[in-house]
Amino acid sequence: MNVSALGIDLTALAPILVLGGLAMAVLVLGLFVKKDGAGVLAWFALLGLAAALVLSLWSWGGTDRIVFGQMMAVDGFYTLFAALAIAVAGLGVVLSASYLDRSGLTHAEYYALMIFGAAGMVVMAGACNLILLLVGLELLSLSLYVLAGFARTRLSSQEAALKYFLLGSFSAGLLIYGAALVYGAAGTLDYSGVAKATQGLGGANPLLLVGLGLILVGFAFKLALVPFHMWVPDVYEGAPTPVTAYMAVGTKAVVFAALLRLVTGAFPAARAEWVAILAVLAALTMIVGNVAAVVQGNVKRLLAYSAIAHAGYILMAVVGGGKAGSDAVIFYLLAYTVMNFGAFAVLVAVGDGREERLSLQDYAGLARQSPWLAAAMAVFMLSLAGVPPTVGFWAKLYVFNAAIQGGYLWLALVGIATSVVAAYYYLKVVVAIYFTDPVSEKLILKPTGSMVAVLVVAVFFTLQMGLLPGLFLNLSQLPGL
Repeated sequence: MNVSALGIDLTALAPILVLGGLAMAVLVLGLFVKKDGAGVLAWFALLGLAAALVLSLWSWGGTDRIVFGQMMAVDGFYTLFAALAIAVAGLGVVLSASYLDRSGLTHAEYYALMIFGAAGMVVMAGACNLILLLVGLELLSLSLYVLAGFARTRLSSQEAALKYFLLGSFSAGLLIYGAALVYGAAGTLDYSGVAKATQGLGGANPLLLVGLGLILVGFAFKLALVPFHMWVPDVYEGAPTPVTAYMAVGTKAVVFAALLRLVTGAFPAARAEWVAILAVLAALTMIVGNVAAVVQGNVKRLLAYSAIAHAGYILMAVVGGGKAGSDAVIFYLLAYTVMNFGAFAVLVAVGDGREERLSLQDYAGLARQSPWLAAAMAVFMLSLAGVPPTVGFWAKLYVFNAAIQGGYLWLALVGIATSVVAAYYYLKVVVAIYFTDPVSEKLILKPTGSMVAVLVVAVFFTLQMGLLPGLFLNLSQLPGL
């Protein structure tokens, strides 16, 4: 349905409008729901997210188009990542329901912020204008700042929110300043307009290059690329675990999608310059993330440094470029979503709400107390390490192949070497689960049905995508880039 007088395609904007309306409806509903009926909020949020997911998939296979005043692209790329963002929000709601109840943190604002964050992700997935990109990014970021500090009684949660807010605001300032310089060089903020205005200039326009550099630094902060990763371990550890999962999976997937659309759509003329920068960042990120993870005795911090390292692997495919590079990025993000979200779901299941069990020692002998939970964690750790036949093996193989095809053999060799290092600390968790005697009192594990459902779905796709990678790789080969 088109509103021709305004030039607005409501079909394209429907998922965003539904998400915004849903978040406000959840806030209103929270005024009438008593504490013992908190589950109503989660179910209402899930139903609304399901409706938004259906609307986001409505344009699957449709005609690619630019809407909203030439600011937003509706194509296969947008459809996939909009659906992924909404699905991650839904999984986050499911994972949060029991956690909030056990922690005494159930408030309507929590679910509303998670939904507003999903709306920001959807905007970013389709943005082809720097202003709209910044709007989506800040809508997501503001939601995450508050969610990180939602456990108000824990000092670590307050610290996480403050660190995230300060460094996030700094990175947003760099993005805005970079966008202003790009506008000064190109006279427009539309990706296609920037590409057209700067075609043939390449490195000959200092204003454009400085603006591009600032934008890349801003993205590096959001993606936790070395050396802009300092905030990640503390924020991931201090934030409530479902928020950490939502942040680690959803934010990384959509910000990478936005970066890929930006550099290929707006700066093809400066490819030599931004590829050189990203190649160095990818190598540093893989090395530092994996080496720092080796010495971690806290599972949540281990996964935080793991997330940093995985950002380097994904960036390798961006550097490789071409069809192989974009397909590898999309496939890796899908794989990373299921295996990383599953790992954090195990952390939620092991925690008791009042005190999160994050030490590696807390997982010693887990297989004796909960064989199925231990098996799920082992699958996720092996997949993150890249062990076949899990999806992590194929994801890494595709990004290495993309780098080699793009002429970056040295970068692929760095990735292979650091993957060997990564195997050590992932297997360290598996060894603790299966081959180490418990050193603390017996854990009381009571995973809810919804939490079990999340784990089953995550394990299924981690193995299914590993056994039939071609099916999902074909799914990732979408038009729009």
